[in-house]
Amino acid sequence: MSRSLRRGALAATAVVFSIASLAACGAGNDAQTLQIKPDNAAVTKGEIQVQNALVITQGQKGEKGPAVVSATVFNNGTKAQTLDGITLPGGKGKVVLKPAEGAGKVTVPALGYVVIGGKGNASAVIEDGAATVRDGEVQKVLFQLSSTGGVELEAFVVPATGAFAPFGPTAAPAPAASPSGSPSGTPSGSPSGSPSGSPSAGASGSASGSPSGSPAAGATGKPSGSPSHSAGH
Repeated sequence: MSRSLRRGALAATAVVFSIASLAACGAGNDAQTLQIKPDNAAVTKGEIQVQNALVITQGQKGEKGPAVVSATVFNNGTKAQTLDGITLPGGKGKVVLKPAEGAGKVTVPALGYVVIGGKGNASAVIEDGAATVRDGEVQKVLFQLSSTGGVELEAFVVPATGAFAPFGPTAAPAPAASPSGSPSGTPSGSPSGSPSGSPSAGASGSASGSPSGSPAAGATGKPSGSPSHSAGH
């Protein structure tokens, strides 16, 4: 076989191997995350790599509610790290980060990765996202890792439609019905029973009994006896 043919065979083998590797990744865990195209924001700092970073808003234009940060964080090191927080530089809205299960911090395992966004994954919710970010903008996002420190990139802001819908925020919760039922029950029952029974007994007994007996005795006893004795002398 000539040298050029051998080179062609090696190149073809490399292409087939690459396609097979991508197919294997797509068939593995969290395969649906590959619906987000890999040309989104990505950055590498030390052993940490952040890929497919997006800020996803509500699906309808102008719809109020939270937004979310969606990304995949890879740890190429031999020690696990924790994702201590995600912030939007510039004093923008608060980002609430939660693990996929339980409470505490999100762990990025050694030689592994963690997916943020989507059902069954960790979540990073931007409170009041409608007032914080707008579709079509590019938003700076800072990922704070326990060992690597801050990893910053610029992410596109997109609505939760099409391929991004499974990773978007849930709708804003409806207002609770409890405030309307509570005030109406308490004030109506208590004041009506107490004042009517108690004052009437005390007032009628003391006013009618004590004043009528005491002045009568003093008025008829002393004044009638004393003047008649002095007239006799």
